Amino acid sequence: MNPSLMKPHRQQNRVVISYRPRVEPAPPEHATKLDGFRDVWLLRGKYVAFVLMGERFRRSPTFNVPEAAQRWAAQVRQEEEVDE
Repeated sequence: MNPSLMKPHRQQNRVVISYRPRVEPAPPEHATKLDGFRDVWLLRGKYVAFVLMGERFRRSPTFNVPEAAQRWAAQVRQEEEVDE
């Protein structure tokens, strides 16, 4: 087999793009922060908690009452402190 006919493994002049993971899920633009709660946002009629863990957010499941979302956030914070 003639080596000049073989394709190179990689294009030599192509720019290598480093991967940076997206920091999500973060509170979206259309969510409204609830006063009196540290981590609870109103999103499409449901209550959702967003907790910043390191460099990214963790999103809770949806709840019908804001207190439940805040309890979830407090529990997640407590579990993360124990793990560290």
